[in-house]
Amino acid sequence: MNPILIRNLTIGEGRPKICVPIVGQTAEDILREARNFVSIPADLAEWRADWYEDVSAPEKVLATARALREALGEIPLLFTFRTVAEGGEKEIGSDYYELLNRSIAESGYVDLIDVEAFGKEATAARIIAAAHGCGVKVVGSNHEFQRTPSKAEIVDRLCRIRQLGADIPKIAVMPQSEQDVLTLLSATLEMSRHHTDCPIITMAMAKTGLISRLAGESFGSAVTFGSASKASAPGQIGVGELKQVLDIIHDSLQ
Repeated sequence: MNPILIRNLTIGEGRPKICVPIVGQTAEDILREARNFVSIPADLAEWRADWYEDVSAPEKVLATARALREALGEIPLLFTFRTVAEGGEKEIGSDYYELLNRSIAESGYVDLIDVEAFGKEATAARIIAAAHGCGVKVVGSNHEFQRTPSKAEIVDRLCRIRQLGADIPKIAVMPQSEQDVLTLLSATLEMSRHHTDCPIITMAMAKTGLISRLAGESFGSAVTFGSASKASAPGQIGVGELKQVLDIIHDSLQ
């Protein structure tokens, strides 16, 4: 695996990096959450802009992104607008989704953007190319809230995301049983060992899938998500507890 360096953070080596979502609805709430990052063990921040009440106003998005960048200092920032179809809070049209992601990448305020890979692959490919033109890395994502696909299908989806040009393929699935969690972990191991040279992110959601958020170093997932205030997806645990467990696992593997 070839690690990815973003600011002072190397993704793809050592313990999984902890990403903490910012889910405030107002600019004031968003910046308050960001200022708390000095006291929490987060490696990077994710701005979940689909929670933002003014996300439909591009100038306000950019102004808030600028203030967010200043508040976070050197902590890397991932920008995400999660659509309703993939578990987000708001829906926007495809044209605005592309405009939003391209403009935020061009702004220089973020280090990565999350691009939903499937549904409109041509749109995703254009956004990815535009982001790379600005020196911004891309997490190419897919969220399956109804089921856990087969191992072969999970690997295939991750490979297709990589083929679109994403720097870090990501998939989140919903387990219906413990066996589904094993399927996700097995697919993660196969993908990381045999099918890609880049970091990947995988997780099984909800309580059943909690172990997948903790065992990334053993199976090949490079980033995990923990909450500092409100969870942005089912199964996230507090960032402090998450770091404790990750450190214990990391130390035991040395």
